[in-house]
Amino acid sequence: ERAVRFWAICGGLVLLAIVAVNVVEVASTVTRPLTGRFSGAVELTSMLAAVAAFCFLPYAQLTHANASAELFTARAGPRAIAALRALGCLVALGFCAFLMWRMTEGMADQRARGLATTILGVPVWPAYVPAVISLGLVVAAAAVNLREEGARALAAEERQ
Repeated sequence: ERAVRFWAICGGLVLLAIVAVNVVEVASTVTRPLTGRFSGAVELTSMLAAVAAFCFLPYAQLTHANASAELFTARAGPRAIAALRALGCLVALGFCAFLMWRMTEGMADQRARGLATTILGVPVWPAYVPAVISLGLVVAAAAVNLREEGARALAAEERQ
C-alpha cells in the first residue's frame, strides 16, 4: 500500500513537471520570433502525461476508484457484489500482467531501434520504465484486492 501511495505521489510530481514545462513553453513564445527555435514542449508533455497516467493506475486499483456500473448491481446482495469485484480484480490482474509483458518487450524494441523524439532527440524508451513499474504495482494491488474480495464473498456466503 505504501509503495502504491508513493507511486501516486510521484505521478503528482510528474504533473507538476508538466506544468513547469508548459510555463517555460509559454515564456519561450516571446523569444521564438527572434531565435526561430521550438522548445519541444509538446514532446515532453506527451511523454510525461503518459507517465503520470500510468502512475495513478495502481492507486485507482488499490482503492477501488476505477469506473464501475453500479446500475447492474443495485439489487445484488453482498456476496454477488464481492464476487463480481473479485472477478474484476482477476481480470485486472491478468490484463495488466499481459500488458506489463508487452510493454517490457516494447521498451526493449524502442531501445534497440534508438527511437527518439523529433525535435529534442530524447530517447523514447525511458518513458516505458515507469509504465512497466506501474503495471507491476497494479498486478500487486489487484492480487491484494482479489484476496480481500474473495474473503468477503466467502464470508458473505457463510452469513446467508
